Amino acid sequence: MQRAPPAIARMTANAGIQRSVLVSAFGVGDTRNRGRLAYRTIVAAIFRAKRRPEKIPPAIALLASPNTLGSTEMDLELTGRSVLITGASRGIGAAASEVFAQEGCSLHLAARDHAALDAIAGRLRTSYGTRVRIHPVDLRDPQQLAALAAAVPDLDILVNNAGDIPAGSIHQVDAQAWRHAWDLKVHGYIDLTRLIYVAMKENGRGVIINNIGAAGESVNPDYIAGSAGNAALMALTRALGGRSLKDGIRVVGVNPGPVATDRMLELASSSEQFRKAVERFPGGRAAEPREIADMMAFLASDRSAYTSGTVVTIDGGMSVTAM
Repeated sequence: MQRAPPAIARMTANAGIQRSVLVSAFGVGDTRNRGRLAYRTIVAAIFRAKRRPEKIPPAIALLASPNTLGSTEMDLELTGRSVLITGASRGIGAAASEVFAQEGCSLHLAARDHAALDAIAGRLRTSYGTRVRIHPVDLRDPQQLAALAAAVPDLDILVNNAGDIPAGSIHQVDAQAWRHAWDLKVHGYIDLTRLIYVAMKENGRGVIINNIGAAGESVNPDYIAGSAGNAALMALTRALGGRSLKDGIRVVGVNPGPVATDRMLELASSSEQFRKAVERFPGGRAAEPREIADMMAFLASDRSAYTSGTVVTIDGGMSVTAM
């Protein structure tokens, strides 16, 4: 049975909701629901159980998006392909792991949190019978990064996803914090891509997907390290992907806007300023991690075989209306 996301579990515990309500909301025995963050269903169940919607922060209800995704299986003919996903222990990385497992891929999951990787791998093996190998690594360490690349010599798809860049202005993010963040997301993407690209070129095939972030195009002085880093990765994706097809490789990027990860839910439940910001999101909600992961799977498939050097923005139109 799928566990509720930590922020939802804490929220429901604080409201006095019984565990059976969450069990009902997640749909016991239905493996199609196991990977979904079914926020709308959970919130509705809470309302029915307690009849006290005032206990639920408004932004949580807004983040609970309508289930417009239909079946969780797309059948993109990815069965048997080998995928490495970094930052796979939570958020978009965990959602991508679920999607590629459903598509029949063989998975390599990398992150620092060994226990979280173990839990995800066990669930995916049980739910989909897929082959999963975990790699507990710190991608800031060049030796660990090189060892990871060497462990996946026949890789078909790389999803660069690990990153944690702090918010703040140029005066608030000091040099050490800036470099520490870029060592993971910016230099980590570049260094792992360099190593994996060589092996993919030798094999004559491969897809590299960079999960970047819309702040790279809608720049924010209060998220300056993230905006600058994301802009660099957008340029990397376009420059490398513009010529990579001659080597049989496609390089693409995804720019998510706000995504309803556990961290966002926690912010929405604790920050009045953030709750007000959520209310202004297009459609009154953030994207679901699954929506980002589904785009990654499509871009990795042969249905997108002529797509390279492209960065796809998924933000409900925020970056366009902000221009």
